Amino acid sequence: MTVGIAGCGRMGGPMLAALCTARVSARGFDVKDPKSYGALSDVMTDDPDKFALGLTTLFTVVRDIAQTDEALFTDQALVSRAPALERIVICSTLSPRYVRQLRARVPNHITLIDAPMSGAAIAAREARLSFMLGGDPAEIAKIQPLLDAMGSHFHHMGDFGAGMSAKVLNNLLAASSTAMTRLVLDWADDAGIDERALLDLIGTSSGQNWLASGFDNIEFARDGHASDNTIGILVKDVESALDAAPKSADTTLPRAVQDVIRNLKPRASR
Repeated sequence: MTVGIAGCGRMGGPMLAALCTARVSARGFDVKDPKSYGALSDVMTDDPDKFALGLTTLFTVVRDIAQTDEALFTDQALVSRAPALERIVICSTLSPRYVRQLRARVPNHITLIDAPMSGAAIAAREARLSFMLGGDPAEIAKIQPLLDAMGSHFHHMGDFGAGMSAKVLNNLLAASSTAMTRLVLDWADDAGIDERALLDLIGTSSGQNWLASGFDNIEFARDGHASDNTIGILVKDVESALDAAPKSADTTLPRAVQDVIRNLKPRASR
C-alpha cells in the first residue's frame, strides 16, 4: 500500500508526519514548495505526476469542495492520473450531499470512504484525532492501521456519506459553542471577571464545552474571522451542515451562529 495525503496544511501535515512515524510508505502533495515542510520535505512534492506514481490509497485533506474537485478531477486529476489507485478517503469537512455525489463521478473500481476528523491541529500533531467513518466495514478495516497511526477514536457511522453527515452535525455544535464561549468571555471582560477564573469555572460546571475546556491549546481559540483561517473554515462547515439540513428544518439558529462566527474579532491574551 502506497499512501498519499493531498493537502498538507494544519491537519494534513501532522497526519503525514504520524504516518511516517509509524513507518508507513507515505508521501504528501501540496501546491507549496516542498522545502517549506522542513523535516517532511523529503516525502513532499508539488508535482502531481510524482505524487500519483504507484499511489494506491489517497487521503484528501484539502480545504473545501473546490480544492477537492481540483485534487480529484481537474488540476491534479488524481482519479485519472493514478492508475494504481484503489481507494480514496475523504477527510476534508464537506457538504454530505457533495460527498455522496462523488460515487457517480469516481470509477467503481475505486473504493470511497469518508473519514472526516475532529480535534483540531493539536490532536493531529499528537496523533489522537477522532475519525467519523462512512463506508463498507470491510474496506474501512483495510485502512484501520493507517487510522490507528493518526487517531485514537473511531466512529463508524454507516454507509459512504454517513461519516460526513455526522461530522457536519458535530461541527454545528462546535460552532455554536465557539460563538457562545467567545461572547461569554467578552461579557466577562466587561464585568471585570478574570478570563482564566471563568474558564476554570466553565470546565467544572454546566457550561462545559470543548472550546472552553481546551481554550489554551486550540489554535483558533483567539482568532478573528479570516477567509484563510480556521474560523473561516468553521463558517464553511456550518454552510456544509445547512446544505444537508432536512427540508422542513428551521435554520434560523444555525444562520445566526454562522453570522456570529463570521463577525468574530481577535481576542487578546489575558
